[in-house]
Amino acid sequence: MATLIKGRRSIRSWQDKDVSEDLLLQAIELATWAPSGGNQQNWRFYIIKNKATLKAIGDAVQSSANLINSWPEANRSANPAPPPSGAQRGAGFFQNAPVGIAVAASAYRSGIDIILETRAKVDPQAAEMKKWRETADSRIQNAASAIAHLLLVLHQMGIGSLWMTGPMQAKGAIEKILKVPPEFDIVAFIPVGYPAESPVSRGRKPVKEICEIIT
Repeated sequence: MATLIKGRRSIRSWQDKDVSEDLLLQAIELATWAPSGGNQQNWRFYIIKNKATLKAIGDAVQSSANLINSWPEANRSANPAPPPSGAQRGAGFFQNAPVGIAVAASAYRSGIDIILETRAKVDPQAAEMKKWRETADSRIQNAASAIAHLLLVLHQMGIGSLWMTGPMQAKGAIEKILKVPPEFDIVAFIPVGYPAESPVSRGRKPVKEICEIIT
């Protein structure tokens, strides 16, 4: 297990080789065994193998990146900080992947969410509690858990992938292209294919640096 987890890499270059539908469905079926708050299973996966559709999504993301680059805030002579992730040229590079997987999540409100939503209108303490719960939005956590499982399963199959949220700058266009129903939101995009590169690990921070034991 340690070898599997530590061996996974984010892949940005893929072979011109088909990934079978059966393998993709197997990977997603395994991913859906991820933890899901309240057993919501509020995820939906769009497997995109159609090249024209992938190109349309890539073009939409690139168009949004071009727009961001046109704004004065992106002028590096005026702002020495690098542009936001996804604003760079070539933002639609993933259209070259054999497959794209768009991950969507539906809205969900628990009983406590409904109570707090009503109470927050008249009670500052309830409003603060509501804000705290929104910080740890359960539907996004559910989708993220499934995505983490999916990336590991794909890696075990010898298939490379890349977890992307940058394309969300073109969320509306992507949802229109994929005909996503209004009760769902696209929350991530994962280009998939057999790797054409072997990235070197950049390592991880020491566990003692990011972990605090409270006794």
